[in-house]
Amino acid sequence: MLRRFAAILSLACAACPAAPGPAARAQDAGARISGALAMHGAPALPPGFRAFPYADPDAKKGGVVRIGALGAFDNLNPYGVNAGSTALGLIGPVYQSLLARNLDEPFSLYGLVAESVETDDARDFVTFRLDPRAHFSDGVAITAADVVFSFNLLKRRGRPQTRAAFALVAGVSAPDARTVRFDLTGANDRELPLILALTPVLPAHALAEQAFADNGLAVPLGSGPYKVAEVKPGERLVLVRDPDYWGRDLPTTRGMYNFDRVEYLYGRDDNGLFEAFKAGLIDYREEGDPRRWAKAYHFPAREKGEVAVEALPLGGPKGMEALAFNTRRDLFADARLREALAMMFDFEWLNAKLFDGFFTRTKSFFDASDLSAFGRPADAAERALLAPFPGAVRADIFEGRWAPPASDGSGRDRDMARRALELAEQAGWQMQDGALRRDGRPLSFEIMTRTRDEERIALTYAGQLRRIGVEARVRPVDDAQYQRRRQRFDFDMTFALWQASASPGNEQRNRWSAEAAEREGSYNFSGAREPALDAMIAALAAAQSHEDFTAAVRALDRVLLSGFYAVPLFHRDAQWIAYRRRIGHPARLPRFAQPPFGEALETWSVR
Repeated sequence: MLRRFAAILSLACAACPAAPGPAARAQDAGARISGALAMHGAPALPPGFRAFPYADPDAKKGGVVRIGALGAFDNLNPYGVNAGSTALGLIGPVYQSLLARNLDEPFSLYGLVAESVETDDARDFVTFRLDPRAHFSDGVAITAADVVFSFNLLKRRGRPQTRAAFALVAGVSAPDARTVRFDLTGANDRELPLILALTPVLPAHALAEQAFADNGLAVPLGSGPYKVAEVKPGERLVLVRDPDYWGRDLPTTRGMYNFDRVEYLYGRDDNGLFEAFKAGLIDYREEGDPRRWAKAYHFPAREKGEVAVEALPLGGPKGMEALAFNTRRDLFADARLREALAMMFDFEWLNAKLFDGFFTRTKSFFDASDLSAFGRPADAAERALLAPFPGAVRADIFEGRWAPPASDGSGRDRDMARRALELAEQAGWQMQDGALRRDGRPLSFEIMTRTRDEERIALTYAGQLRRIGVEARVRPVDDAQYQRRRQRFDFDMTFALWQASASPGNEQRNRWSAEAAEREGSYNFSGAREPALDAMIAALAAAQSHEDFTAAVRALDRVLLSGFYAVPLFHRDAQWIAYRRRIGHPARLPRFAQPPFGEALETWSVR
């Protein structure tokens, strides 16, 4: 699932704080100080708003919530290189950022540790003014030195995508104890001020660089509404409310973080977590198995009215969950072979037989949104962007005619197999002695999986590939090995999730740039190295209008679809949740959250 910056926080800025000194003001002529910052256009909420639209400012405080979590964890550092195996619930409840996201807008940020933000039209700089009330949970005040420390530490030791983004910053300075200024001259990246605004503020007085790099289990010190109270590695994490939390009266903390105690209970088997929920040991559960959702939730506690189940609409683009080809392998160098192998994924049969028809085939990296290229001919703005890269987009994708192949649902569609073999032959592979071969060598590769659900899908796909003489071996691995091999790109094919937001930006560099293809730990699992991808990412980052931005994202989508870097899987149109009725959520849902409820159930409360 999505690891997002979950601090849903605030600013009331009817009277903005004092600006930096005269010299800075002269240099920044034309800049504006505000309580919020939007990627495009103006933020939606006015100064002095009471609460985010999806929060209940009168929510009851108190009580305990127990949340089941599948898998395990081995560290408490969500910002280090091993963040994929970090415990849940730390970003937002424990660690806070300078500004925080309103999930009712595509990408707008409002104040938290920083009470105001200043930038110019070109976004050549950004200055943050800290809230004088802000302090860490040990009582030490947050100062500009902590922000500079956090930036430099993450630039040296943070996740690869963070280091890549922070490398674009020309300089950082602290004119006084409450002011931090970032010089962005030459970055040409309008999203960069927002990325910096989501920087976690780490305690310079209590965090050594080596301890951060070790990604250990030391109890973290943050500035959020909760403290870590109990850690049982891989099994249990407990957060308790900080009675001295400095931001409790900020306008957009109203209705947020309402429980006194949040317990994360880990389990390596989802069936076991489901049984724990049925028995009342867990209060909230998100269901991912359609058959279980359809048939297994009629148990006594629900019949007695103690448990509620809901299918909640998922807002925003659906993103891409897929089986990623590792094109660093010579085997997958030819896009025609990749397309042929993708053609053998029989979604129609799989959806009917394994998933009771609950899923929708994913057709775009920004599916079900205005940012998707699927079904749309390229407009003039897209064509202008793509003109320097002839051949980067296939004609049918350019014209909006392409769609993932649909089978007859029988599981043995002969026409689909024939078309796949024709494509494979164009790539130099021939059927010989029951196997697809090139230069006498059979086509064989490994699919790395982590969960039983992934294994089940991979085994089904492997059976479909055997029909055209391809041997796909399914290799289940544990969490630690999975993370290590994925970070080093030590796989032939594996499951990948590229989540989408309503405002894609700098993260696309970490997913699709040529530089990321060579950098361990990046999300360029497929190893894409296409100049058109780099150019489209640069275009969307520099876009000043929503129209130019939309054109750049659609053009990026077309290049990705044309590359056949992955086998598109499927997505749900709803989030399936079940919970004990002693807790609940506000009626209003955030428009752009994926999913609407995050790891900490920020807007939930006891009933």
